[in-house]
Amino acid sequence: MKKIDKNVVMLGWVSFFTDMASAMINPILPIFVVTILHEGMDKLGIIVAVATFVSYSLRLISGYISDRYGIVKPLVVGGYALSAFSKPLIGLTHSYKGVAALKAFERFGKGLRSAPKDLMIAHYSEKRASGRTFGFHKTLDIAGELSGILILLGLLYTLGQGEAVMRNIFFATLVPGVISLFIVLFFVRDIPKPSKREGKSRFKFTANDKAAIRSLLFYFLFLLFVFNEAFFTMQAKGIGIATVMIPLLFVVSTGMQTLTSYIFGVWIDRYGVNRIMAIAYTCGAAAQLLLWVQTPLLTWVAYGFLGLFTVASLNANRALIAKKADNRGSVYGIFYASVALFGALGAYICGMIWEHFGMDTALIYAMSGTGVMTLLFLMIKGWRHAE
Repeated sequence: MKKIDKNVVMLGWVSFFTDMASAMINPILPIFVVTILHEGMDKLGIIVAVATFVSYSLRLISGYISDRYGIVKPLVVGGYALSAFSKPLIGLTHSYKGVAALKAFERFGKGLRSAPKDLMIAHYSEKRASGRTFGFHKTLDIAGELSGILILLGLLYTLGQGEAVMRNIFFATLVPGVISLFIVLFFVRDIPKPSKREGKSRFKFTANDKAAIRSLLFYFLFLLFVFNEAFFTMQAKGIGIATVMIPLLFVVSTGMQTLTSYIFGVWIDRYGVNRIMAIAYTCGAAAQLLLWVQTPLLTWVAYGFLGLFTVASLNANRALIAKKADNRGSVYGIFYASVALFGALGAYICGMIWEHFGMDTALIYAMSGTGVMTLLFLMIKGWRHAE
């Protein structure tokens, strides 16, 4: 493993504790909404859609501000602060509207920090090693998620699965959230501000920026068909997997990501983005196919493929921007905003199909859509090396 800058390491630990907090609530949030608050699957789809869409414009703005004015670390700190203090408040909600509002607030924080954070990671990456650097960061990110899931599993197993327990788990996320905020405040160095002349010139998109954005378009369309984790959770519960076992499904997904993140990073630098994206799309389509079969064993396997799709695609796209784009903060902003937009639209569509036509129809939509998109990518891009 090549030497990783200490600022990237510290940002990795910030993500570790933030994702620990998120993972403590994400597996149970759909169950909390549907079974505790007695809301329908369409309402769950609305929550997911609102939570991902609300950061749409902010991600664009934060990336632009980072490039134009050189304001980076304050945006990162503010974003982590919003996330740290919004998650615990979900424990006080009694309707899907309250959950949607707080999830939107939490996503607001993610939108504020995402592009500037990746700009910092790209800045501190060694030349021609952006794949490794993002792979390393993602490893700590996912390890935190895995830790949060294991904590959740232990709490559900020892304390039970009632409403009071779930609400107390939401409150407990304040602890890792505050730890992550402390680290980013005092142990991560801001990147140098560009000169006024450089700031003005970076305001305009270059040919390299436009080429990088075009390379991301297919991924955005793919997100219209992939099941969100919330729908993975409800599929598992729908086929009879017990609530206490749901966190273990997330262990499979995050464990797979932890084991393969750095490896995918190395492969991105060595073999190119196209080949890794081909692997990612194939894994994403395989996950939807396995869910469609609707047997508990294959649902466990589906979570593993979901993990491979997630980590391979995110690492590849983040590295692609670091390698190709000139105004990286702005392009990262466009990337995350588009992921939010298309992810929100996909979640809304899946939720409506599920609520009005049933789980089987929603699974067919996801399986056929991801399958066709994967075949199209292989036909258009093939197995070519792309930098």
